[in-house]
Amino acid sequence: MASIWKRPISVELLNALHVGTTVSHLGIEFLEVGDDFIRARAPVDARTIQPMGILHGGISVLLAESLGSCGAAFSMSPQYRTVGLDINANHLRSVTDGWVTGISRPIHRGRSTHVWHIDLSNDNGQLVCVSRITMAILAPEG
Repeated sequence: MASIWKRPISVELLNALHVGTTVSHLGIEFLEVGDDFIRARAPVDARTIQPMGILHGGISVLLAESLGSCGAAFSMSPQYRTVGLDINANHLRSVTDGWVTGISRPIHRGRSTHVWHIDLSNDNGQLVCVSRITMAILAPEG
């Protein structure tokens, strides 16, 4: 399979881009970049749980949006900008500890929109959340 990436991408670059952002403050780590996917994980700890002691659903959405947004951005030429239009998430199982790992792959990569699917799983490989993000592709200005 040919790589979909249109600009340099690596785990090191993705983690460096997020230093000082919500992603790094919450302990989210990018783990792997393949020819058509990005994998990252979020800790389930005091920073990311809600009062019931389970992973806050917003963290799942943040992880999913981070993965889908990076996928869209890095699969376009550098002069294009990508912005989120819509995201949904179905929370399937609660998580009380460990990590939640997400993997994002494109469903559709058009000229003006992208749709990315993200699966989030717990440490046992059980699916905890499925998400889909639609990204707008903005043409270069001028």
